[in-house]
Amino acid sequence: MNIKKSIPNILTLLNLLSGTIAVIFAVQGNLVLAAYLVFLGIFFDFFDGFAARLLNVQGELGKQLDSLADVVTSGVVPGIVMYQLLKTKNTIEIFNTEIVSWETKNTEILPFVGLLITLAAAYRLAKFNIDERQTSSFIGLPTPAASLVVLSLPLILEFSNFEFALTVVQNNWFLVILTLVLSFLMNAEIPLFSLKFKDYSWKNNKVKFIFLIITVVLIAVFQFIAIPLVILLYIFLSLFYKN
Repeated sequence: MNIKKSIPNILTLLNLLSGTIAVIFAVQGNLVLAAYLVFLGIFFDFFDGFAARLLNVQGELGKQLDSLADVVTSGVVPGIVMYQLLKTKNTIEIFNTEIVSWETKNTEILPFVGLLITLAAAYRLAKFNIDERQTSSFIGLPTPAASLVVLSLPLILEFSNFEFALTVVQNNWFLVILTLVLSFLMNAEIPLFSLKFKDYSWKNNKVKFIFLIITVVLIAVFQFIAIPLVILLYIFLSLFYKN
């Protein structure tokens, strides 16, 4: 067994493992822990590609394995999380102090709308594997980005004191519209830049550096609320970015 060639695939399998465990917690209703595991999976997802390029061991197996792992981590998990958010109103506590209490409702058809995210993610990943245009940039919102938006919602509910954000996230119509928008964006013919760097010069990576700087500022100021704002910024900057 060639250890060097196996490193990217091991990282990909760690992504899949994180996503699989996240599925278990999401089904059990522990959405915060599921979110953390998805973030861990996306971390492994980023570095498996980085390791493959660094070690020059990119191959078809790794490409297919990466998409299979992403279907779980960035497809199945956010779909279940959105299902749970649409299905149940949870009691949110911060430092053992109850701040939001909702009653269970919408237990029939509406929650299943959330699973559109899973279907859209799977379709996007299948297209990605046969689309030769997406080698140095993306067409459509990457599944990890869409997943980050969804998984930020239970974290906002758990940790944010911003009343407006709590009200919005608790609104079922907002959740349904968000589901439809993310499902569309993942498969839309919209060119988006990649964070892959061919070099680290300001001239060739100005938009990427601006994006990273603003991202750090937003996270420092808004914490988990920053996540959907960062994805909006990513889409906005991409409209003006030329590869």
